[in-house]
Amino acid sequence: MPLPLTLGDRPGDDQRRERLKVMKRRATGLIVLAGVVYIIARVFDDLAPWVGFVRATAEASLVGGLADWFAVTALFRRPLGIPIPHTAIVATQKDRIGRILGNFVQNHFLSRETLATELRAIRLSERVSRWLTEPENSTRIARQMVTGLSKTIEAMPEGEIRELIKQSAVARLQKVRLAPVFGNMLTLVTTDNRHQELLNDVIRLVGQAIQDNRDTIRERIRQRSPWWVPGAVDEAIYKKLLAAIEDLLREVQATQHHPLRKKFDAALTRFIDQLKHSPDLNAKAEAMKEHLLSQPIIEELAGSLWDAARRAAARYKDAPQDAPEGLGRGISAAGESLLANEPLLKDLDDFLIGLVSTAAERHRQEVGELIARTVSAWDPDVAVRRLELAVGPDLQYIRMNGTLVGGLVGLIIHTISVLLG
Repeated sequence: MPLPLTLGDRPGDDQRRERLKVMKRRATGLIVLAGVVYIIARVFDDLAPWVGFVRATAEASLVGGLADWFAVTALFRRPLGIPIPHTAIVATQKDRIGRILGNFVQNHFLSRETLATELRAIRLSERVSRWLTEPENSTRIARQMVTGLSKTIEAMPEGEIRELIKQSAVARLQKVRLAPVFGNMLTLVTTDNRHQELLNDVIRLVGQAIQDNRDTIRERIRQRSPWWVPGAVDEAIYKKLLAAIEDLLREVQATQHHPLRKKFDAALTRFIDQLKHSPDLNAKAEAMKEHLLSQPIIEELAGSLWDAARRAAARYKDAPQDAPEGLGRGISAAGESLLANEPLLKDLDDFLIGLVSTAAERHRQEVGELIARTVSAWDPDVAVRRLELAVGPDLQYIRMNGTLVGGLVGLIIHTISVLLG
């Protein structure tokens, strides 16, 4: 079935159609002028010797213009409607033209060597990277990514995703042995004696707690003291006890090598070693983990994560301009990093060139066949008019050049004939 090509359905067609008419009138007018001059010169041929030169020039111009008119017209239709062989080439040879065009594109545009050369010359990776560094482009990409992700999240089945999050979290945690992990974390804490800073904070908290609860401590001592002990003795015990505790705390805090600090170091080191190597402590930690994983809190956590994702998806779907600024900046930063890494740009170009070249080489025959089928399916009359509208104005220059060059050649030939005669 012929493709429904139509005229007047593209921007600028009216201007092209008017230009084609103007060029046709000019080319035809030049032939008519040559014919008129030839007739006049023919009538007054005996008037003067120079009239013969005018006649010969006009005659050759007329012949050249008519010949080129025939050639140009024969491309699109039969001249004067006469069924002359090898005319109306576009209409009658449309299928053959399509095959030739398809083979030409297939062999000269889609070959691996041609594509590789052209793609390497345009430095595609550099262009893309430079494009990404522009804030408006990176912001646009970020918004598209957020919108696409939002639509994907909204389309997911809620129940299945909740269960998937839960199962993934549980499976991940079940593979992790908690005790050694905590041991490694505490090892990091003890690096550069950072645990001593933690001890200082604990000492300050204890001291502050004692200051804030002095009356409570006095009352507890009074309540636990025998009834027969005088109140003055309770007060003395209270003051000495608090003073001793506060002195000890100040001493520990001020002395880097205090015995209590060494005991704290030793106790923490033993605990870390037990976390890493003690079977009993590992078993207890795993039992606690399994107990925790069996609690409803895991399912509630998975549900809350999914609810938060859906809320964010709904927000960004309705207002993609609210996409996180950090995402856009990250895309721009990625582009800048690529621009600064020439070897990586070259590797990306090689990858893209190989990908495109391989795909083109694998499917170029299909592209050629597609072009041939497409041209073959065009309606002949409409295709002729479309092609004439596209290249017809330029072809009229051939007619005008033929008229002028033919006249010049006729003048030269007549001049030579006169000189030789």
